[in-house]
Amino acid sequence: MKKYILLLIPVIILQFSCNKNLDPKVTSSLTSVNAFTTESDAIAAVNAVYARLKGPSVGDNFDYWTVRHFALTDLPTDVGHCSYGGDPGQLSLATWNSANGLLAEDWRQIYKLIANANSAIYNITPMTTISDVQKAQFLAEAKFLRAVAYMDLTDAWGPVVLATEKDLANPNYLSQPPVTSVADIETLLISDLTNAAAVLPVNYVNNPIYSTNDVGRATKGAAMTLLMRLYLRQHQWQKAADAAQTVISSGTYSLYPSYQGLFLEANKWCSENIFSVLSDANVNGTELMNHFGPLVHPVITNRWQYYAASWPFYHSFANNDDRKNEFFPKYKGTDGLIHEEAPTLGATPPAGVLYMPDVATSKYADSTGSINNYYDGHSVDILRYADVLMSRAEALNELNGPTSEAIGLINQVRQRSHATPLVLGNYTQTSLRLAILQERGWEFFYEGKRRADLLRMGQYDVIVNAYLKAIGQTNTISLPKDQYFSYPLNQVQIDPNLSNAGREQ
Repeated sequence: MKKYILLLIPVIILQFSCNKNLDPKVTSSLTSVNAFTTESDAIAAVNAVYARLKGPSVGDNFDYWTVRHFALTDLPTDVGHCSYGGDPGQLSLATWNSANGLLAEDWRQIYKLIANANSAIYNITPMTTISDVQKAQFLAEAKFLRAVAYMDLTDAWGPVVLATEKDLANPNYLSQPPVTSVADIETLLISDLTNAAAVLPVNYVNNPIYSTNDVGRATKGAAMTLLMRLYLRQHQWQKAADAAQTVISSGTYSLYPSYQGLFLEANKWCSENIFSVLSDANVNGTELMNHFGPLVHPVITNRWQYYAASWPFYHSFANNDDRKNEFFPKYKGTDGLIHEEAPTLGATPPAGVLYMPDVATSKYADSTGSINNYYDGHSVDILRYADVLMSRAEALNELNGPTSEAIGLINQVRQRSHATPLVLGNYTQTSLRLAILQERGWEFFYEGKRRADLLRMGQYDVIVNAYLKAIGQTNTISLPKDQYFSYPLNQVQIDPNLSNAGREQ
């Protein structure tokens, strides 16, 4: 990419030299006074919040929910593995610290979304040129998106700086703000999501505000599903079960017929999507395939295998489970070598063989999409229906132990992938809890849920330490120290209220 930058420099210099004597006349300017006067202005402000889910940077598009967020949610677990060094390697091997660049980048991009949401809420609220119905819709969307961001922040860092639209009237609110407890942030999120669920439509078919069926926008189901996830985190099992049932009873969603088809680049939206980040390879593509695709593969070329899966996780799937087919465990590379797993830890490969330290997944690197493009058009599911089914099953088990309904909900998900159904009589409450945790790993790997799941069920240190030991590492997860990540060093230097005491490795 640098060569293109170098080629552009002479052009820029030439254009400047030709125009240096021109005196441009400014005919209009956008200010806080004239920026929010029409419905189009309000929609543009809301759309800008959605755009932050992809965290676009100059020339690249791989931040927040379109790649880098997975470094915080899946790499530091038994699921993810990165054989590269540096920031992702630290997270993969549980050796991160406050200087980790991926921590800093995720923090920065999430707060950019929050800033855009707060600006939209602050400026749309006093508008008199739109109807009350329009205003309620726009505010509900912005508050839902802000809730997504604060759920992710508190999952990763616990107590963080809470900034809302109310702070924008205070010119000094950015001056070393204090952190807010998770409980207080959750109180705001519950209020915002409850209100959003009451306002947002079930879908956008024939919507009076948006002229097209904007399937990527926040809906009633999305707000209820995020609220469900918040209640799960709080261990408010009855509320979580009720929220899940509301989504199920809506009749809006269903499981997609095949697991593989759910993640194909061509499948932008289907009945299982509740809330997703949508992309198009030709317009606003992402770098998912680059980061996830296998090294020197003969079909999916020029990929990096940056975010890969661990071999123990790959082997945990049953052979009859379709989800095990979402990997590249063995292939002949363009380097002429057979790429496969080592038979034993540290084994020396024979001639013509390369032992892979991890296994690439085809979840975001299918061979039917933009396999030769730098950018791809894969969607990223933030919330999908399988999570609702599994979450209600988890909540029911916590309330009453194994029941036929809980087992049936899990089996809906398993049978989609032709996995052997669970049998009610084989489980206690404890063993079913662990089975649900394992099932969630199989179903949602690299969908931004694994670390939160492990922590919620009290298994983060147990499972990850067993995995680290299995791959020959001496580093360990220690709770409560590692429940939350270190605050990014650059943020601590700005705001001393962000203390890493007790968080550093």
